[in-house]
Amino acid sequence: MADDTPLAAGFDTLTDEDWRTLAAAALNRKRPPERHLDGDAAVKRLLTHTVDGLTISPLYRRFEGTLGRPGLMPFTRGTALRDPHAPWEIRQLHAGSDAAATRKAVLLDLERGVTGLWLHTGPGAIAVDDLSTVLSGVYLDLAPVTVSGVEEDRPAADALMALWAERGLADDAVSGVLGHDPLGRHARSGGGSRAVDMSDLVDAGRTCLSRYPQVRAGVVDARPYHDAGAGDVEELACAIATGIAYLRAFEEAGIAPADAVTQWEFRLAATADQFLTIAKLRALRRLWARVAESCGVPEERRGARQHAVTSWRMLTRDDPWVNMLRGTVACFASAVGGAEAITVAPFDSVWGEPEVLPRRIARNTQILVAEESSLGRVTDPAGGSWYVESLTDDLARRAWEFVQAIEAEGGMATALAGSLVTDRIAAVAAERETRLAHRTQPITGVSTFPNITERSLRESAPVAEGRGVDEQPGLVPRRDAEMFEALRDRSAAHETATGTRPEAVLVCLGTRRDYGPREMFIANLLAVGGIATRSIEVDSAEALTAALSDASAPTLAVLCSSADVYERLAPDALAALREAGVGRVLMAGRATEYPSRGEHGADRADSEATVAAADAPDGVVHDGIDVVDTLHTVLDDMGVAR
Repeated sequence: MADDTPLAAGFDTLTDEDWRTLAAAALNRKRPPERHLDGDAAVKRLLTHTVDGLTISPLYRRFEGTLGRPGLMPFTRGTALRDPHAPWEIRQLHAGSDAAATRKAVLLDLERGVTGLWLHTGPGAIAVDDLSTVLSGVYLDLAPVTVSGVEEDRPAADALMALWAERGLADDAVSGVLGHDPLGRHARSGGGSRAVDMSDLVDAGRTCLSRYPQVRAGVVDARPYHDAGAGDVEELACAIATGIAYLRAFEEAGIAPADAVTQWEFRLAATADQFLTIAKLRALRRLWARVAESCGVPEERRGARQHAVTSWRMLTRDDPWVNMLRGTVACFASAVGGAEAITVAPFDSVWGEPEVLPRRIARNTQILVAEESSLGRVTDPAGGSWYVESLTDDLARRAWEFVQAIEAEGGMATALAGSLVTDRIAAVAAERETRLAHRTQPITGVSTFPNITERSLRESAPVAEGRGVDEQPGLVPRRDAEMFEALRDRSAAHETATGTRPEAVLVCLGTRRDYGPREMFIANLLAVGGIATRSIEVDSAEALTAALSDASAPTLAVLCSSADVYERLAPDALAALREAGVGRVLMAGRATEYPSRGEHGADRADSEATVAAADAPDGVVHDGIDVVDTLHTVLDDMGVAR
């Protein structure tokens, strides 16, 4: 029997140069001869650069690194072979302050497929004293329970252990995570230079090692860094650096690394970028295995247990139904990446405590991924992919460089007290915000294809992500969509105050073939800011004057057509709009498309700036502009209060 299945039999073997030639030919199809790209230029155009500096190639060749096997060094492919009957823990988060309602939701989840619980306690969440009520009727020897706190970790952990004792459960029968994460809390609350107290984590670890073999004392939660704007490199590096700090704390307390590594799990954010999420989970296992190996930990204990949580940062308030798609992709990526526990945020999480339907969909997403797609039957399905293996390797190497920088600073606590971590996150967040504002990183339903007539999901206002607070602000969570939601809020407040939604007139010149694409583009762009549009289709200035006479002059008008039609009709159309008293006139397209008019023609530049000519539109709108800044300016000009 042949060693290799001849899947490519009968096809020509292409070289890199052949592929470059084909790529250039594809990109040159609509380019004039003088602007044709060669192979190298074509490949450069196809490269993707992430916000944290990774470069993703359009084509990958065979990966030459070590693949390994699940359960063995370097643990990239998983901590063990996956159990097809229980591939991962379906861990549902509950944080409702109404104990009776939360208990009902908990029992319903467990009856319908959830296999583990995550209870968030403290102000605005589950009261610690209500923990017994919330878990009434739950078989705690069957369902693992993870706890966390809004302000403190220890009260919930102590209450859970007391509940196990009260129920008379055997120490080796209970399982879960006690949730201690002193460095994560320090990052959230902004502890500054104050020393980080590791004693609660270490004490809980000692208790678990002596009494609870299936319980972990703490968690390395990297989500505070992710939610504050960190990229995958920074999130991964902060997780590894935090784990190293916890190893040191345990060793100083006399607990050997071989025992310490069993006392926490790593909690990472899963996003709708499925390949980066897959690579991040795989890279963390590889890096942590190397750390554990250096500390003399036996190989069978070097695998990092991971809890993947769908990203809070990627959720949207507007058009929240799209959150189901984002959550599904993130869940799929978490499963492919090998997470041992997964939490999918219900699609209405931005609006407060999730309701029954969103919670059901979040729960069933995992069940469908595990069972109906049969993903739960496969260990590391992405393993061996040249792209995934290369991305995992690149991510691990870049993250390790930042880990070394953190260690050179004196460790994670010192890096948090200084500016190393916050400055790095701020730089990455600023780059992401630029891409979001220019829509090179679009958000479906928010920055692209928004629906301004949608009804609010609930009558109540959305809530902020629950985080611990302190006298000093820490890493502040922020969702990517917030900058666009602020625009929608301006328009909504104006409508509430005046009874009229901000509206612009689209002056469509020529035939639909001329103006159609730009009319659609402008209508969608203005809708991002909650601005309604109505179109006037005209083929002459006289027709435009007649159309404008039928109603009061709009505050904003936008010319929409092709460069050829602008040459014939735009100046007269602009004059008609000025004569009608339109406050501001923009043009869809580039400034160079507007006909040159006298001495001002030489002053115009193809840019986002206002066209500097008295007989030209007040500005141009085209793909690639800063949408957020442009729409705030437009709303200012329309008299909409900030």
